[in-house]
Amino acid sequence: MRLGILETGAPPDGVRQRFGDYPSMFRRLFGEDAHDYATFDVAAGALPEAMDACQAYVVTGSSAGVYDPLPWIDPLMDLLRAAKGQIPLVGVCFGHQVMAQAFGGKVIKSPKGWGVGLHRYRLTQARPWMDADEPIAAPASHQDQVVELPPGATVLGGNDFCPLGVLDYGEARAISIQLHPEFEPAYAKALIENRRGSRYTDVEADQAVMSYEQPDDRLRVGGWLQRFLEQATAGR
Repeated sequence: MRLGILETGAPPDGVRQRFGDYPSMFRRLFGEDAHDYATFDVAAGALPEAMDACQAYVVTGSSAGVYDPLPWIDPLMDLLRAAKGQIPLVGVCFGHQVMAQAFGGKVIKSPKGWGVGLHRYRLTQARPWMDADEPIAAPASHQDQVVELPPGATVLGGNDFCPLGVLDYGEARAISIQLHPEFEPAYAKALIENRRGSRYTDVEADQAVMSYEQPDDRLRVGGWLQRFLEQATAGR
């Protein structure tokens, strides 16, 4: 499969040198040889010349908000709307948010504050690309949240902090998740330390770092995304 990675942001300097950029994290999650990868630096204004340049697309995380007046956000949402129902889409964190906003939902900077550390989601429904409906635990790093469900979307999972945490767009051949299965625990902890004292208090940072002493389901969730892409592109 030719899989396009729509790169909408980058890890902070210092952390990126140690762990790589977001596309490299997805390649490690899925397997370096699992797909024919193509990366598009959307935040620098690069988009696919044709929507069908790839068989599917993954939209990465970003420190931007969908409501920010950045010149690349509207063109990205236009691309997502054009691809909806035509090309399979997976959105992660910012990707989850920008897909929801593009498809008619609403995203805000949540008054609940930052969600950071290992978060656990309940699953309310299962899909064929899932292995079971047991809860999942994966890294979280967000302040923005989807707060209004887009038309045609179904909530598959979430928690009290982030109720609309996993969305399925059904026949539109798109899914998204607020959590970060591509974040290895070492990277997630390094990111917290990078933001200690600026975005997070010492207490918040300590609690978030400690949460990674627990086992996570990031590889399980990564397998879900893989199976969704395989099933959504089968026969296409």
